[in-house]
Amino acid sequence: MIKSLRGMNDILSEDYERFTYFIDTASAVAQKYGFHFIQTPLLEETSLFKRSVGESSDIVGKEMYQFIDKGENDVCLRPEGTAGVVRAFIQKKLDKAGGVHRFFYHGSMFRYERPQKGRLRQFHQFGVESFGIDSVYEDANMIMMVADILLACGIGYRLQINSLGDSNCMPTYRDNLVKFVTECKDEVCEDCIRRLDTNPIRVLDCKNDKCQTLYATAPKLINNLCDNCDSDFTKLKKILDDNNISYEIDTNLVRGLDYYSKTAFEFVSDDIGSQSAIAGGGRYDRLVEFLDGRPTPAVGFAMGIERLMELIKMPEPKKEGYYIGAMDEDTVDLVVSLAHKKRKTDKVTIDYKAKNFKNHIKGADKVNAKYFCIIGSNEVDSGTITLKDLENKTEQTLSLKEF
Repeated sequence: MIKSLRGMNDILSEDYERFTYFIDTASAVAQKYGFHFIQTPLLEETSLFKRSVGESSDIVGKEMYQFIDKGENDVCLRPEGTAGVVRAFIQKKLDKAGGVHRFFYHGSMFRYERPQKGRLRQFHQFGVESFGIDSVYEDANMIMMVADILLACGIGYRLQINSLGDSNCMPTYRDNLVKFVTECKDEVCEDCIRRLDTNPIRVLDCKNDKCQTLYATAPKLINNLCDNCDSDFTKLKKILDDNNISYEIDTNLVRGLDYYSKTAFEFVSDDIGSQSAIAGGGRYDRLVEFLDGRPTPAVGFAMGIERLMELIKMPEPKKEGYYIGAMDEDTVDLVVSLAHKKRKTDKVTIDYKAKNFKNHIKGADKVNAKYFCIIGSNEVDSGTITLKDLENKTEQTLSLKEF
């Protein structure tokens, strides 16, 4: 028997309902904030992610589904969503058009990592990207949008924020951090040693417990921000306070990708074990320029849908649509014809097998239909149909034409 590949799961029945409920809910919130849907290809040039995500990241270094295609192109399945949206933004010359451009997206991402609860090799993200606004108000806007999405889905969270500084304050801080890590080089892991030469600030993102203990006394970027970054971070905190959004400051929060600057944030849940991050993002003012576009301020976030699935509070299911059943074989054709016409305005479920009243009622309950009707010889002779409202427990007789 052929089975699905490891870490690539099917989405069926109840999971599908949760999955689509989240997509619909998050999309509706994004649209309320003035964002528009964008869809980018699953397959991109590998260089896109090497230049954006960064070769120092585990995503590029260890996890990409990368191969040479039949045209000798070096391609990969997208491991994250932001880079593809930025590529589309530049390719469509929106960077040169100026103005504000806001997008949201959802879809499959691929990373070859060890599958575990809430982390798959094919997983799904919902994300949002905003271009053209160099203001901390837009950073706060992103955070408030995530909070609204989680609230709409009944998901509790803790918000963690940090500032990563900019090109004015980061270089000096980076030198101080490299000096600190070099002095305890014999005690940190191999990944941290490698990152010293590629992207030193990412040592703070190390998941090794011993390293995290050491970095508790490392220099903090938040204490070394330039006036502009410090002012922005102070303003961000005030906006969140004014809008009753609680937060914690995590001085080791750096996000996992190379292109972030200034604001960084993560939403975490205490209900899903050690992999507690359920959404995260921040500002990436340099990424458009890194990918050969015109320098453009940008900020965004992404949410891992699989991690959210068991946390989503589903609304009480509402009865909807019609169930039409045939009482005998001679009326099946009429049932099919009625359903075809009725589906122009309503959801209709039918059963092709002739059954008695009791079994048809079971079928209607199974699909949670609001209205129930059956066609037998009596209905054919009279040209009428009896319509039962299963929610309000009422009944009426209609002509077939009225129905």
